[in-house]
Amino acid sequence: MEKFDYRKALEELESIARKAEDPATTLDDLDATIKRSEELIEACREWLRTARTKVENLGK
Repeated sequence: MEKFDYRKALEELESIARKAEDPATTLDDLDATIKRSEELIEACREWLRTARTKVENLGK
């Protein structure tokens, strides 16, 4: 399993946003990019929750 890279995920989300705003993007393409963005957003949220927990545990 590939290690999650938060920065790469953000870059991909930015790319997806640009593609979604492009009038040349078809509905089929948009559907696929929305699904991918949902996956990335959930992965980023999990990464942030884990990072927050680690930081909180440092203070204990």
